[in-house]
Amino acid sequence: MTATMTKSIVNGINTTDLQGAIDAISANPANGQTHWCVTSRWLGGTRSDHHIESCRIGDTEVARQFTLSTDEPLELCGTNQYANPQEYLLSALNACMMVGYAAVAARMGVKLTKVEVRTTGDIDLRGFLGIDPSVPAGYESLQQRVLLAGDGTPEQMAKIHEIVKATSPNYFNVTRAVPTVSRLVIG
Repeated sequence: MTATMTKSIVNGINTTDLQGAIDAISANPANGQTHWCVTSRWLGGTRSDHHIESCRIGDTEVARQFTLSTDEPLELCGTNQYANPQEYLLSALNACMMVGYAAVAARMGVKLTKVEVRTTGDIDLRGFLGIDPSVPAGYESLQQRVLLAGDGTPEQMAKIHEIVKATSPNYFNVTRAVPTVSRLVIG
């Protein structure tokens, strides 16, 4: 291998491949366009399954065969078999940010030894249950605690954290209102 082809793995991220993706998207922004889709089906009660078949990155269709299952605790009329939608939402936020921490740190040459993200929030069920229309149906705020450990300086860790908050798609989606069009089909 030549020096330019040498692969460098930092935090489990192949920085050569990451730089190649950055270069390809910089040269042709269409390479950076992605499309995501989840089809959800109700299984009765509070149970539902959510199917992922593929995503599109640039002009490439990527096969992805996954099923996520959701439920509610017994106390909310569920069977307590699976995580609930709120737990998936917070997990998706945390997971997206963790990808960012690993990749941003790798690009900066910082080797991480530990990453933990804890996100918490409160929902007043009076809003969800329609008991009090003045009560929001969802979170009014979320709190996060991010622990980063590795060979970076405190300044580097703070910079990594700020970059991830500025670039994480799910941090963006949760911290800003995303216009959503919901069209009913009767069938």
